[in-house]
Amino acid sequence: MDIGGRSGEMEVFAMVAEQGSLSGAARVLGLTPSSVSRIITRIEQRIGTRLLLRTTRAITFTAEGEAYLRGARRILADMAEVEDAITDQGVPRGRLRVSASLAHGRLVIVPLIAQFSARYPAIVVDVLLGDELVDILGGQADVAIRFGDLPDSPLTARHLGSTGQVIVASPDYLARHGTPLVPQDLLTHNCLRFNFRRAASDWPFRIDGRDVSLKVAGTIEGNSGEALCQLARLGAGIARIGAFSVADDLKSARLVSLLEAYNPGDREPIHAVFVGGAAMPARVRAFVDFLVAHHQT
Repeated sequence: MDIGGRSGEMEVFAMVAEQGSLSGAARVLGLTPSSVSRIITRIEQRIGTRLLLRTTRAITFTAEGEAYLRGARRILADMAEVEDAITDQGVPRGRLRVSASLAHGRLVIVPLIAQFSARYPAIVVDVLLGDELVDILGGQADVAIRFGDLPDSPLTARHLGSTGQVIVASPDYLARHGTPLVPQDLLTHNCLRFNFRRAASDWPFRIDGRDVSLKVAGTIEGNSGEALCQLARLGAGIARIGAFSVADDLKSARLVSLLEAYNPGDREPIHAVFVGGAAMPARVRAFVDFLVAHHQT
């Protein structure tokens, strides 16, 4: 690759971040680790500050390095978009990075990506599954699927649908610990909970026409709905998670729904979030429109 210009340096820097090491970036780019190291040093000397902290085991970014990485990713994406527009001829093309949660991504988004890719073969879809939030403005993804109410931001959001919540446990767990018949019975059970900051510490119920919250407790917390679902299947406790993630388990009786008479019917909105505006790449527009037309909850 041509590494003589600043755009080439930015590509090297972004690849170091993506691979997590100088040697990993060197393998992908067809360079030697020493060449990658010299390029990073050249950037740091020109800017006049340290961007990376390097040890024998790992690299970490300084605050200046994080800022440079965000800018580099934006510039590289803009350059790719300009080149795509010149050669586009009306066909969306290029790399599209899509971020989704583990469970919803595996069960809903990945099957849609398979259909989308068949329709738009000139787009390379890069799927990122994980329950952590990616930085779209920083260039970590082009489109992210987000659950819940969205904070104010410069990003654009398209509504895809919503999902309800269901309380579940395995038949084995219920055989060993008994079946809760009213919400207050959960106080004596091991409840599997999310550890997100945005996750409510209480579980909501509707009792005698009133919406109430019950503070539950348990020995396991997690940041993944898929992990909590698996723990529930293994008999570790009772979970309250998105209905879409346990639909197959309920049909096969691997899990049993509980306290449905007290379900408050709350729904969690699902959005596709991205950088909008007139300069939005055609591949992003095509994918978001496809999700809106085909996403089902």
